[in-house]
Amino acid sequence: MEQICVDVDCPEKNEDQCTHQNKTDLGSAEEKLITSNEHSWKPWKHARSRIRECMLYVKKAMVSLGGMEWYCYALLGILTALMSFFMDMTVAKLLNAYKWLYGGLKGHHLLQFLCWVLYPTCVCALSTSFSHSICPSSAGSGVPEVRSILLGMDMPDYLSLSNLFAKLVGLICTLASGSTVFLGKVGPFIHLSTMVGAFMNRLHVSCRGGKQRVAKGEMLVVAAAVGVASCFGAPVSGVLFSIEVLGTHYSVRNYCPCFFAAACGAITFRLLSVCSKDQETIHALFKTSYPAEVPYHPFEVFIFALLGLICGVISCFYLFCHRWALRFVKKNKPISRLLATEKALYSAIVAFLLACFTFYHSAGRFIAAELTMKQLLTSLLDSTSWYTISLNATGLPEPQNTFWQAWNPPGGSYFQTLGFFILMKVGLLVVACTLPLPAGYFMPVFVYGAAVGRFVGEGTAYLFSDGITANSLINPGGYALAGAAAYSGAVTHTLSPALLALEMTGQCTHAVPALVATLVSYAVARAKHRPSFYDGISLIKKLPHLPSLIRACPKLAQVQIKQFVIPAGAVLEKAERLTSVQQILNTSIETEFPVVNSHESLTLLGTVIKTQLQDFLHEHRNEDFSKQLEDVCSIRPVRLQLTPETSVKQAHCIMCVTGEQRLFVTESGRLCGVITWKEMKKIIEEMAKEV
Repeated sequence: MEQICVDVDCPEKNEDQCTHQNKTDLGSAEEKLITSNEHSWKPWKHARSRIRECMLYVKKAMVSLGGMEWYCYALLGILTALMSFFMDMTVAKLLNAYKWLYGGLKGHHLLQFLCWVLYPTCVCALSTSFSHSICPSSAGSGVPEVRSILLGMDMPDYLSLSNLFAKLVGLICTLASGSTVFLGKVGPFIHLSTMVGAFMNRLHVSCRGGKQRVAKGEMLVVAAAVGVASCFGAPVSGVLFSIEVLGTHYSVRNYCPCFFAAACGAITFRLLSVCSKDQETIHALFKTSYPAEVPYHPFEVFIFALLGLICGVISCFYLFCHRWALRFVKKNKPISRLLATEKALYSAIVAFLLACFTFYHSAGRFIAAELTMKQLLTSLLDSTSWYTISLNATGLPEPQNTFWQAWNPPGGSYFQTLGFFILMKVGLLVVACTLPLPAGYFMPVFVYGAAVGRFVGEGTAYLFSDGITANSLINPGGYALAGAAAYSGAVTHTLSPALLALEMTGQCTHAVPALVATLVSYAVARAKHRPSFYDGISLIKKLPHLPSLIRACPKLAQVQIKQFVIPAGAVLEKAERLTSVQQILNTSIETEFPVVNSHESLTLLGTVIKTQLQDFLHEHRNEDFSKQLEDVCSIRPVRLQLTPETSVKQAHCIMCVTGEQRLFVTESGRLCGVITWKEMKKIIEEMAKEV
């Protein structure tokens, strides 16, 4: 009580004492808080320490076996294979439900027609609306855009997670439409795998504390190879296909990571098939059993070459129609206006028309429309000659009996069905390629080529019904295999489909015929600088992909860089005073400076790094600044120098291979200027607009 009175009588003293008391209480509270934090109760302290020690031990062991990037490669392959498997499983369940509903309405033609037509119409409209509402960049194949990204072009929307989700769901809906729309998943899956690769690259950087040991482009190249390998369980052809289609300038250091990740993806994809009891053991996706003793007669090699010639000619016609259709859709005002405002409605209309045409009781029975894509390819690769089956078609086992009834409908023959399939599927596929939804075009082309090969094989088997010799009967399935490789190789301008066909079927006996047919079709398709399927899309979309532009307009390969050279900026001479160097450092934002003999001669001697100059000036800031540049800094020689006569194609190739962002242009040793990667991208974009 007395203390209180004193405090009231002496306010200044009371305030000081209160302040001191508050500080003391605050200090004691902080000490208690620190003490309580140090001795806070945490459960299972011993177990947590053991787990932490185990985790550190596992991390050390993993790092000792290989760098963190290799685990990212393996995880990339596993994740992509999981996506591919669960996508196939979901699509298979949807198609089975659709087939069950259609079969349950047997005898009711009107209800069957409504079921056949409305289902693909709805799923295509859903695919279009969903993908465009989430990310408009998710439509199409995605391969042309990935090719541009791998060449250094900035297209961030195409690698976003929203695009990944939209393309994944949209592609499932597209594949669920079945053979009515006749589209595949290879191209979009390469794009999906690339988006997963971009995410894995960010994960790798974060695991290393922000230090990027692996270039982003390298991870994307590996991801592209994994995309093909995870679709078919074919790692070798997956890597080669990604090199041919995507890698214009391929670095050898990517070779081993690509095969490692592709092998992880292919093994995971096949193991998942075994675990789900779809297969009894690990084997090829479309397992065949061709006779190994005499797989083909030597004379048949010439027939396989003729098959390649036929596939090459048909591919040229198909690619021409494809480019014409894309231009027509883009330039036709009503259609372009509909695509700009109501993409889902356009997809629904096109899918409705395709479904009406492929309905079994209209024209569908003449193109085996009731078979799925997998069933079509399986039936075409069958080694049994349909001519032999036609002589005695009773008692056929399943599913061979179903396939035979589909290809040999009542009132027709298998020759008529195959011929009508070959004629009509070209137009139907061209129309389907205009749909603005996530879709692939490699598998439909592969199946179409198998049909062409089967037609030639069945014709050969009919002509040589007793075999060319007594011990060598004609195997139409081998012709289907070679036709699939030849036609898909001609359309994409690649040779790897020959190996892909062998890996998909596990049939090595027909390696030579498949390669011969593919080489012939490849030569025909590439004659006169014809663009490939993906080149055509790049040209229509005006994507900045220089190889496609040069293939469409060969004169661009002769364009020289002298008209695009820009000034080199700040230039130092070897006798430059440090005071002048200090002024240049304060005003310039460049990281590297060219050093010349003198400002009059401009003879390029080398370069000096900005950080090196800054470090030297900082260390000797109190010394005499009358020294010259050549006395204090080491001048690095320039490894690569261009001339004004260097073509844009050559400069672009050098930049892609070396990763240089700026190259010096000299003429007889005299510095003329520089060409930068930023300027190179502008040049290619301008070329794309003009072509």
